[in-house]
Amino acid sequence: MDRKLGHKLQYPQVLYHASRRHRIYEGTFALHSERRHASNEQGNPAWVHPRTLYALRDAGELVQVGRGLYRLASAPQLTSPDLIPIAMRVPRAVVCLISALAHHGLTTQVPHSVEIALPSRSQIPKIDGIPVRVFWYSEPSFSSGINVVSIDGVSVRIYSAEKTIADSFKYRNKIGIDVAIEALRTYRERKRKPDFKAISAFAKLNRVERIIRPYLESIL
Repeated sequence: MDRKLGHKLQYPQVLYHASRRHRIYEGTFALHSERRHASNEQGNPAWVHPRTLYALRDAGELVQVGRGLYRLASAPQLTSPDLIPIAMRVPRAVVCLISALAHHGLTTQVPHSVEIALPSRSQIPKIDGIPVRVFWYSEPSFSSGINVVSIDGVSVRIYSAEKTIADSFKYRNKIGIDVAIEALRTYRERKRKPDFKAISAFAKLNRVERIIRPYLESIL
């Protein structure tokens, strides 16, 4: 029980607020006061009054790590401080290309921005303090090959290794053909059971099957 704030707390690691309400991820946040305070004992998102959030921040129990993003002062540092704000503020975005290759360990490139895919004609997201590079994907490519991984307790949408390799060949003029070739070769060397059929299927979806075929044949 927090006597100063008048409610019982079991803190999550990451908090996020949208407009006047504040969403909480992970763990529970049980409150005994106003009706607008929702409690959740199953670890699903709950809602907290802004005054409560700011009081916890001012008391030093929460640390603001970005616009609208907070973590417990006692919690460890976020392992992916760039991906988490994007996943929470732009939930439809999918981590793609070099950022996805880096996640899968398929590139020696160091991402200078977080590369995300959004559906064609989507609004450009505003993420303060984080360099973001947006790629516009059309359907059905955008919705294909998406994995949802948990990072710091937050669900992050990211393309699978096979889909990312196919995308790298599609966007070879944007990121470099050498990056795509390196990713394919690294995938072959490190993957215990490489799924080249999946890569070919995604390449066909992206209409780059003829471009990627010689490189696939050279490593088989």
